Parts: sequence; C-alpha cells; structure tokens
Amino acid sequence: MAAKPQPFAPTKVASTRDLADLQRAMWRVISRPLTADNQMQRIWSDGRRTSQLTAQIAKPNDRLTSFERLEIYNRMYWFRVLDSLYDDCPGLRAALGDAKFIQLAEAYLVKYPSGSFTLRDLPSRLAHFIRSEPRYTRPHTALCHDLARFEWARVVVFDTASQPVFTMNDLLDVSSARQGKLKLALQPYLQLLRLDYPVDDFVLAVKQREAELLRGEASNAPSTRRKVREKKTVLPKRARTHVAVHRLDSRIFFKRLEPAAYRVLTSLREGATLEQALVTGIPRGKKSRVDWAARVQAWFRNWMELGWLCTR
Repeated sequence: MAAKPQPFAPTKVASTRDLADLQRAMWRVISRPLTADNQMQRIWSDGRRTSQLTAQIAKPNDRLTSFERLEIYNRMYWFRVLDSLYDDCPGLRAALGDAKFIQLAEAYLVKYPSGSFTLRDLPSRLAHFIRSEPRYTRPHTALCHDLARFEWARVVVFDTASQPVFTMNDLLDVSSARQGKLKLALQPYLQLLRLDYPVDDFVLAVKQREAELLRGEASNAPSTRRKVREKKTVLPKRARTHVAVHRLDSRIFFKRLEPAAYRVLTSLREGATLEQALVTGIPRGKKSRVDWAARVQAWFRNWMELGWLCTR
C-alpha cells in the first residue's frame, strides 16, 4: 500500500511551530522560478499539481482560486528581485545583453535566493556564482567576474559605516621616531580591487550611455533616439587594473591606483605598520628613477584628504 503523502502545509495554525511551517510552505511557493511566460509552474517537483499545494495555504475567494492568489505573490517576488539585480548590475547587464543576463540572474537566485530583509545584499554572492557556474557567462566569464566584484563593491561603499579620519594633527602627535611603527586602519567602506579588466571605465561608459538613452527617449527628435540606441559600448580588453571604490560627500567615486599604492593600502588594511607596508609595496630596484619619497608623500596626502585613513 502506497504511503500517504505528507501535508505540504499545516491544516491549521495552533502553535508557533505550525506558523513557521506555514511560512516555509508559502516561501517555497512564491520563491519557485516562473515559467518561460512568467506564470507560476502548474506541476510541483514531485509530480503533484501545484494547485493541490496552494489549496493548503490560501483559501479561494469569489474572484481568484488559491493557485491564482499565490501566483500573484510568486510573480511579484521574481519581478522584484530580478528588477533589483537589473538595477545593481548595469555593467554586467551590458556585457551579457538583457536576455543572457536574466538567465544568469534567475539561475543565481535559484541557488542563492534572497535571505535578508533588504535587497541590498542580493548581489553579494554573484561573483562567486559566476566563477563556479561559468556556463552562464561564456565566453566573457573573467570579465563578468570582475564586473560582479566591482558592482558589489559599489553597493558596499554606498552604506557601510565610516570611522573618524586620521588627520595631520594626529600625525603630529606621533614622534618622528615612532612614525614608522604607526599602524593605520582604512575606512570600512573603502573597497580595494585588483582586476583583470578596466571595468571602472566600462561601467562609467555604460552609465553614460544609459543617461543619453533616457535623454534621447525624452527628445522629440527621432534621429537622436536612433543614434543613442545604435551606439554600442565596446567590451574592455584584458589589462591588470587596481581600483579604489570610495565615497565622498555621499557620492561614490572610482580611483585608479598605482600597483605599489595598492600594495601599501592592502598591507595597512591587513595590520602592517607604516614601515612594513612601505617595504611591501615599493619596488626594491636600486636603479629606479622614481622619486619614491615624493610619490609616497603625495599618496598619503591625497588619502588623508579623501578621508581614507583612520586610527587603528
């Protein structure tokens, strides 16, 4: 005799455990991927009709069946999370094209569904997913991995807390004999990226094109709209790039870094003393024509002006 199938949801809510089970059942329904024509799937993964399961969660009314009522939430969920990723990843979307980007986003959200009260964290594991599932981004997987890292860095920079900045007065409080042993911290929001592609320039070009497209759509001149649509953003060529993503006056900026400057900053972030960071970052060539003392002074002056440094 065949075993009786387990209830998909509790028949009544008589305890907090029942409520939690009902919420989990509801989540399984609304987070299940839509069909190709953006409808709720009619057959469940075990072969049962989805309408049998939705009837255990919601009652029909005089206008909608249980299936139709939950389909509204199923579609709302997917449209909202896809829309959020669409907005957060303009560079990745431009590199792949809309159709391929949506395929990537849907596969990503199936494996890593929204697990936070805020959509802010939605792209946090996208770079990892691209690296582990390259079939969605071939033949541009390396570029897309860099773009996902860069665009997540922009999210982090936007709302991560800041610490009191390290000022020139703080430096003057340290004797010259002890300055080499000084340990400086970097602002928590500051993101340092070593990339294989110059995606900072690419994303700026994409955002500029999108702004032009909006202006073109608002224009009465058909020729203006057509020119903007026909203008394509060229994919960047591979080139090792070091970028700091930071904010100033509540705005996000990208700043290119020399490789040595990047090494100094990452060493400071890892807890090195000022002296150790300089030894790690600056090349040791004896015949170098670079005036490293002047260059390092210029770096630190700029970093302090930007508020990147704080006391550890």
